[in-house]
Amino acid sequence: MRAFLRQARGVLTFGVLTVNTMFWFVPIMALALLKLLLPVAAVRRVLTRWLMWSAENWISVNGLALRGSGSRDWWADCAEPLDRHGWYLVLANHQTWVDIVVLQVTLNRRIPLLKFFIKQQLIWFPLLGLGFWALDMPFMKRHSPSYLARHPEKKGADLEATRKACEKFRHTPTSVINFVEGTRFSETKRIARNSPYQHLLLPRAGGIAVALSAMGEVFDAILDVTLVYADGPPKFWDMICGDRVRVAADIRVLPIDPALVAGDYQNDREFRREVHRWLGALWREKDARIAEINSRVA
Repeated sequence: MRAFLRQARGVLTFGVLTVNTMFWFVPIMALALLKLLLPVAAVRRVLTRWLMWSAENWISVNGLALRGSGSRDWWADCAEPLDRHGWYLVLANHQTWVDIVVLQVTLNRRIPLLKFFIKQQLIWFPLLGLGFWALDMPFMKRHSPSYLARHPEKKGADLEATRKACEKFRHTPTSVINFVEGTRFSETKRIARNSPYQHLLLPRAGGIAVALSAMGEVFDAILDVTLVYADGPPKFWDMICGDRVRVAADIRVLPIDPALVAGDYQNDREFRREVHRWLGALWREKDARIAEINSRVA
């Protein structure tokens, strides 16, 4: 009976999340199509604000549904005030698909709506794919090393796509998020990639450098977010079934270093080294912070 009730709770919570997504999908798509058809910049900015408002309501109801399932035991720690009308570059470690839900719910209405870089294939995901497109989430087409070896002309295409996406965010308060490791953490990956960190994979600097180059003078700050799951990374289904998910979100507000804005990451080797040094130091601090938080919440 206990197993049946657990699964029933998961089905019910998933149903609420689905209905909520379908409900907000309608105004989001209507506003996005209207924005596409109207070339007036001032009108588009107003429609963009309405789109963000709709998305924030969607996230709020999702958060309530998860709270109702009994799975939420989340806490966020940020020593400085955040501005929902500012511009932020958000850097986070990545462990599970649940990271996206945690970040959305935790930061909702504290900063502007998070804009994720999404794999191009996800545009075909039912409802969510078109919803992400309507909310100006940038879609990225990443090429494997073997593909780039056959097509060297495509090298740097993903960074150029990042630059173009960031240019669109200059006129409306935006939070651009980058999962710096490029993939979800696992111990197997850590060992295979010879990562020097205990709790993280090697960071990838290209996307950050391009975002700073495109919008460095617009960003108010960098948000360094460290996610720690006290009982290990959860699965989404387990979470909506009501399994307790204890997660700490440690948020630091960092100033934008002017030295990281002015260089040319693709063509300036010394600047590229400087970005890697800065990111390596940040990642060492994050690795130590994860160990410290783990010792507190264990």
